[in-house]
Amino acid sequence: MTGPDPGLERWRLVLGEAAEECLGGLGDRDAARDRALDWLYGRDSEYARRGIRRGGGRGRDAERDADLSPSQVTPVDWLDDVHRLFPKETIERLERDAVERYGIHEVVTDPAVLGRIEPNPTLLRAVLRTKHLMNPDVLAMARRIVAAVVKELTERLATEVRRSFHGTRSRRPSPWRSARDFDFHRTIRANLGHYRPDERRLYIERPYFLSRTRRRMERWQLILLVDQSGSMAGSVIHSAVTAACLWGLPGLKTHLVAFDTSVVDLTDDVTDPVELLMGVQLGGGTDIARAVGYAADLVDNPRRAIVAVISDFYEGGDEHRLVRTVRGMVEQGTRVLALAALDEDAEPEYDRELAQRLADVGAHVGAMTPGQLVSFVADVMG
Repeated sequence: MTGPDPGLERWRLVLGEAAEECLGGLGDRDAARDRALDWLYGRDSEYARRGIRRGGGRGRDAERDADLSPSQVTPVDWLDDVHRLFPKETIERLERDAVERYGIHEVVTDPAVLGRIEPNPTLLRAVLRTKHLMNPDVLAMARRIVAAVVKELTERLATEVRRSFHGTRSRRPSPWRSARDFDFHRTIRANLGHYRPDERRLYIERPYFLSRTRRRMERWQLILLVDQSGSMAGSVIHSAVTAACLWGLPGLKTHLVAFDTSVVDLTDDVTDPVELLMGVQLGGGTDIARAVGYAADLVDNPRRAIVAVISDFYEGGDEHRLVRTVRGMVEQGTRVLALAALDEDAEPEYDRELAQRLADVGAHVGAMTPGQLVSFVADVMG
């Protein structure tokens, strides 16, 4: 007797219980996966709109539906099942949907869940959005997630910073020997005379190395203005990490400013991004014009300044004032970046009409990953 067809089982998992009559049942493991998926996605209002009844079945299905009711399965139980049944990439997607799509805040406010959950950027965003719901004990556990994710992001970006700001390799030979500056091609060409055919080996008598150009570190300013509305949580995280990585670089003065309808200068806290993020208050309105005006007052030398406005550009303040201020900074020589996102996906939702108006007065509009922003700053500084 053959088991269920794997291809049909996958389609059955994708299409849900409504497809069981056509595609057949599931094996034990896939049935467990189906229960875990149904616990989460079964609450989707789309089922009701399409007239699909959840629960109320007979036999095995009725038993399964009863077991899946919210009163029977807790977020802790569900999380245990998810980690047992699915690969890591799927787990992260399910956790993200639980928090961001269905608002199951117990995933990040229940101590039992926080104690066993694997830190990742999705959970960090959830912590920032829900930390006001946490009691002190839970908040202390949530800090573990913040610290772990920030550490990983910082280490990753620090590599980009070193690469971008160390200088480019030139073709001039260098007396200084460094493995990363090893000139492979010239070394091979210069030592071909030492090749031993009988041994099939090339002996290196003299290795060659490339020199590096030294960047001119004239004093520059980087002012990061980050919108702290709820939809910008990812950009807030990466702005804090970026500011921390750039802080203290020779020739660069970095500012970090958060805004909603008010403006908060976080520059003094950038050396501790964990504490900085735990203190950020997401949500509220948006007054981009006010924040950009604050940044304009911070600029010491317009021709040595980069202002990065990180927002979805749904302006609650004065759009005309915003455009006028950006135009003034650009005319004075300041590089203005209007970034609809600063995160690892760089796939933003934003007000394209206002962004176009900013582009028309000279702002560079787009979305960047933190590494791309670091490279841009390094290139501008030359």
